[in-house]
Amino acid sequence: MYDIFTRTHFSSGHHLRDYPGNCERPHGHNWKVEVTVRATELDELGMGIDFKNLKKEVNVIMEELDHRDLNELPAFATKNPSSENIAAYIFERLRESLTSERYRPYSVTVCETDNCCVTYREG
Repeated sequence: MYDIFTRTHFSSGHHLRDYPGNCERPHGHNWKVEVTVRATELDELGMGIDFKNLKKEVNVIMEELDHRDLNELPAFATKNPSSENIAAYIFERLRESLTSERYRPYSVTVCETDNCCVTYREG
């Protein structure tokens, strides 16, 4: 098995509906994101997945999230844009474009600060 990952970031605002504290008010983060793809074998070039392709697909999603009010996105119309839900959203979006016989998304880590992160992976 090979775990191939890329790190990136986006900046956006959000608020947590019904949260009993300051996070219920609009605020923003410089979110850090790490996406890991697990490959079961290598291609003819000796790669699990080309970093260029991995970054391209991840960047499509980052551009959609960057400098947005996450609460206004359809994906978060009925659920809070918490770090947990953002990580799951990115994972699900990547499953559509980064799944083949050799590789698939393995995990997505989202950090809203340097010390507060969540990792989503399927069980």
